[in-house]
Amino acid sequence: MKGVFIGLGSNLADPITQIKLAIKAVDSLDDVLLITQSSLYASPPMGPQDQPDYINAVIEIDTCLFAHTLLDKLQEIELEQGRVRHRHWGERTIDLDLLLYGENQLDDERLHVPHPGIAMRSFVLHPLAEIASDLTIPTMGNIQQLLVDCPLDGLQRID
Repeated sequence: MKGVFIGLGSNLADPITQIKLAIKAVDSLDDVLLITQSSLYASPPMGPQDQPDYINAVIEIDTCLFAHTLLDKLQEIELEQGRVRHRHWGERTIDLDLLLYGENQLDDERLHVPHPGIAMRSFVLHPLAEIASDLTIPTMGNIQQLLVDCPLDGLQRID
């Protein structure tokens, strides 16, 4: 399956290192091939403001894993990197979100693809556009048009 995109975010325990470790962990999964990765971006927290800023990125992979199997593997990586869910939209060592799974649309108790926050979150949309500038997101539209309505909101490219 081509066109599988994963969003990464971290704001604890050396976030840049956490992002790089997670990318290596995803790339080392059986039946996964890393295609490309965005630059790293710094962003203010979306949720509670009493937490550190985030480092974010987006990667594209090619995989034959089913979407739910891939989700399980991503959650295993989160646990291996010490992810603990203290509060909604709170601080974390690593967050791995399955953003797009090709042209597929999934909506169940565990997985919503395309990720419903893509078009509203600058820390997802701008890195995604960096590596897939001509992408059309199912149910949302062309990424270039979505960028018009998605201000940077403090997002800064750092590499």
